[in-house]
Amino acid sequence: MILGQDKALDQFEAAWSARTLHHAWLVAGPRGVGKAAFARLAATRVLAEAAGPAIELPRLQTPPEHPMARLVEAGSHPDLRWLERLENPKTGALARNISVDQVRSLGELFGSTPFMSAWRAVIIDAADDLEPSAANALLKMLEEPPANCLFLLVAHAPGRLLPTIRSRCRKLEFQRLDDDVMASIVSIQKPGIAAEERDRIVAMAGGSAGRAAALADLDLAPLEQAALAILRDGDPTNGRRAELAVELGRKGAAERYAAFLELVPSLVAREARGLGGGQRERALDAYGRARELTALAPRLSLDPASTVFQIGGILAAVAQPRA
Repeated sequence: MILGQDKALDQFEAAWSARTLHHAWLVAGPRGVGKAAFARLAATRVLAEAAGPAIELPRLQTPPEHPMARLVEAGSHPDLRWLERLENPKTGALARNISVDQVRSLGELFGSTPFMSAWRAVIIDAADDLEPSAANALLKMLEEPPANCLFLLVAHAPGRLLPTIRSRCRKLEFQRLDDDVMASIVSIQKPGIAAEERDRIVAMAGGSAGRAAALADLDLAPLEQAALAILRDGDPTNGRRAELAVELGRKGAAERYAAFLELVPSLVAREARGLGGGQRERALDAYGRARELTALAPRLSLDPASTVFQIGGILAAVAQPRA
């Protein structure tokens, strides 16, 4: 079940129920608010109902015992493709982008008759990660879509997509979750969590259920507090940023490092709202620089320790402007 996104679910469900489903949907919004979960939910429902029988459950739910739902859960539904950045088997790191070869591989899906029903579905998570040639290859498919196909493009920053791709999609807006929904999600994810700890996680998560899970599971709270200390008080000796760099540059810290990169831009943006004058201007500049660096670092496989140290410098400039 997806909480806090009723409007988006209702829009898609109404289109599918009326059998007026657009062939491509841009599922747009901040990270961690349920976009990928929605894409899986929607694709499962379409493929299940297309195979029959009709399903009466609300909010696009499909009974877990339904044969199509079982195939999707197992990753073996022959009429569904999920495109995402692939892992390098040698290094264990994710590729910088979704490649053009991955997009072209969809030709196999659309070049044959569907196996289980008349419908096929493609989920791209995230469309922001498409390399330029892959985006162009996808555009050709969206311009001349096969019959009974469903494209679900998850996008954290839809403005980065080709305008021609955006124009061929119906947009579903996913919003940041309010505190009540966040509290419910954290309580479900962490049964028995103390109310004080739950409220602290909700306050730091900024309306992102994904970030809340990371804060709880990856112990990100100390990292966020350290980053905030640099942003608010500066780091004249470089000691604070050096400690962060050592912590996130060590072996086994890859998940915490990736989560930290996602956390930093929203942390700066949240802090900027409460500032004024020159400090607010510096915070907005830091937001742009941090967003650019945290987006490039995984794609260019930049050294984690060096990247974190550089982020620390960006944060420190908010409190201590350059002379």
